[in-house]
Amino acid sequence: MTMTPPDNKVHRILCVVGARPNFMKMAPIMAALSALGPRVQPKLVHTGQHYDVAMNHQYFQALGIPDPDINLEVGSGTHAQQTAEVMRRFEPALDEVAPAAVLVVGDVNSTIACALVAAKKGVPVIHVEAGLRSFDRAMPEEINRVLTDQLSDLLFTTEESGRANLLKEGIGEQRIHFVGNVMIDTLRLNLPRAVPAARIAADAGRPGFTDQGYAVLTLHRPSNVDDASVLQRLLETAAQISQRTPVIFPLHPRTRATIERFGLAHLLDRPQMLLLPPQGYLEMLGLMKDAKVVLTDSGGIQEETTALGTPCITLRHNTERPITVDEGTNTIAGNEPARILAAYEEVMTGGGKAGRVPHFWDGRAAERIAAIVSDWLPRD
Repeated sequence: MTMTPPDNKVHRILCVVGARPNFMKMAPIMAALSALGPRVQPKLVHTGQHYDVAMNHQYFQALGIPDPDINLEVGSGTHAQQTAEVMRRFEPALDEVAPAAVLVVGDVNSTIACALVAAKKGVPVIHVEAGLRSFDRAMPEEINRVLTDQLSDLLFTTEESGRANLLKEGIGEQRIHFVGNVMIDTLRLNLPRAVPAARIAADAGRPGFTDQGYAVLTLHRPSNVDDASVLQRLLETAAQISQRTPVIFPLHPRTRATIERFGLAHLLDRPQMLLLPPQGYLEMLGLMKDAKVVLTDSGGIQEETTALGTPCITLRHNTERPITVDEGTNTIAGNEPARILAAYEEVMTGGGKAGRVPHFWDGRAAERIAAIVSDWLPRD
């Protein structure tokens, strides 16, 4: 019979999620930490940075994530407002749980906010997906990445470039651990449950839309959607692509709002374009899996398409995930139509990059994280 150790030997790990990309990363981590037994107790905090209740519930249910132990319900705001409000609400939660460590993932505002509160109160910080760099300080996420890594005691990297970046920034080598990509843990586990694209199109009232192949488009980064001229160019390029390959476009709420504000909705009113509301994880997995090509400005989708072997065209001038370009299926095209169309033509005529699945993207990254955390925690 397993005996629960005395309270002073139970190590609570406060795991933080704030936005939907965090959910896919945290699901396998929570499961792996829970599997360590009663000595380690993961507790989940949802900051509410992404506050669409229906979408959050859909992701939690699909990924098997337990309901949060604490929900801070922060909501939207500017970067400064949101970061400050997460800090203000997280501090009493931290005091109440008194964890052995705070574990944060990715690069959203909740990541840096909770890491900063923990570090100032002397609570060790664990950062999963450390060391990724776009070297573009105009990206708010880049600021979050750099600062979170400086505050962290354990840093888990997804690719070898992460170690090199961290060492250059003065992070001690003993704090850095290459474990692989927890996003791919989630992808591999859920791939058999992916919702077929044909079903998604049929449910949207467009049966047969995917029969001859299709492309997937996602846009959400401010550099692409907050500038009317850039957004117009991208939408016109997508419309041009749709003449040859039908385009499925799940619309981020912010993107939909800017399209309407700039009066660009007419560019999407085409028979070969299928606009969808934000999709759940299993739906997006199904869309990406069978697409001829994915056009995106999402970092996570760059990784997922590499794992799936689906050609990806990144609508940015840089990437913090260079392994998806060096070893995977990703091509950086920026937001100029000529480069995007050239990359698209290469996929259509030559099949795009063959790529390969990077080292340690094997579905066991969370197990490696849990084993290292278990050894790192004090035994007495």
